[in-house]
Amino acid sequence: MNDNTASTMGLFERYLSVWIGLCILLGVLFGVLFPSIFQLIATLEYANVNLVVAIFIWIMIYPMMVNVDFASLKDVGKKPKGLCITLVVNWLIKPFTMAALGILFFEHLFVGMVDPQTAKQYIAGMILLGVAPCTAMVFVWSQLVRGDANYTLVQVSINDIIMVFAFAPLTALLLGVTNIIVPWETLILSVILYVIIPLAAGYITRKILVNSGGNQERITRFSDSIKPYSILGLLATVVLLFGFQAQTIIGQPMVIVLIAIPLLIQSYGIFFLAYGWGYLWRVPFNTAAPAALIGTSNFFELAVAVAISLFGLHSGAALATVVGVLVEVPVMLSLVAFANRTRRHFA
Repeated sequence: MNDNTASTMGLFERYLSVWIGLCILLGVLFGVLFPSIFQLIATLEYANVNLVVAIFIWIMIYPMMVNVDFASLKDVGKKPKGLCITLVVNWLIKPFTMAALGILFFEHLFVGMVDPQTAKQYIAGMILLGVAPCTAMVFVWSQLVRGDANYTLVQVSINDIIMVFAFAPLTALLLGVTNIIVPWETLILSVILYVIIPLAAGYITRKILVNSGGNQERITRFSDSIKPYSILGLLATVVLLFGFQAQTIIGQPMVIVLIAIPLLIQSYGIFFLAYGWGYLWRVPFNTAAPAALIGTSNFFELAVAVAISLFGLHSGAALATVVGVLVEVPVMLSLVAFANRTRRHFA
């Protein structure tokens, strides 16, 4: 890797929160000034998965997948604590705390500020976010805290397997209905696009490098050389997501604030619960930090798709899931920064 690439990557990583902030502003600005362009891009989807966003997320994830060493995956079972934290937080704690916070705020603290029927839909949208743990973006957050790439892959993969079986019944339980329609195409396509394809590409790339006489140092150099594209993919994704929702952000700012408050409490609360658990349990930082970040972030594509299919495109539930998208990136960046600052306190 040449010096220019190294310095450029250092600049990107050092001021990533600044670039994200600028991209949020650009996304909203472009969405207001050129709504027809974002409407056109929004139509390029299949099974509620936007293909342009999928490409950018793929660009984000591929450089990280090159670092996955399949030979070492067999040893992951020797470190069960990180998986235990991930699974307990994602499936036994997070959905229920999200539902409880939604009820607390919209049926009690915010009563009178939102009509009861709309409040129920906001709660439903929050529940959908809480039941859908992250699949794609967590690879980015794990890389930013220099997490164990192999272990993160296993954590995400097991979450995905559980989600196939647990998402519908858990959502039905918390929403109090039994006719939950899971968009299986969205769920399966997202896993294929965000996990299987980039993982296969990373595996093939790594195998080519090894077969051509490359050692770990060469693999690392190659990975470092393409790492800037991962950050560019993240920035492009942020511009698109905020461009898609620009009209909502401008048109309903107060409602967005009301929904964001319990989502922020949930995000920070879940992170510190999982992160503190990892610290007290003496889990290594490169396993504990990704476990906490997986628990904090959400599979927003699935949550949005289910909200639209159950309640409609312009429903309060759909809006709540969209606010989850808006809140997630700044929150996750702040938690990545906190984790990196406290790394030295871990075993």
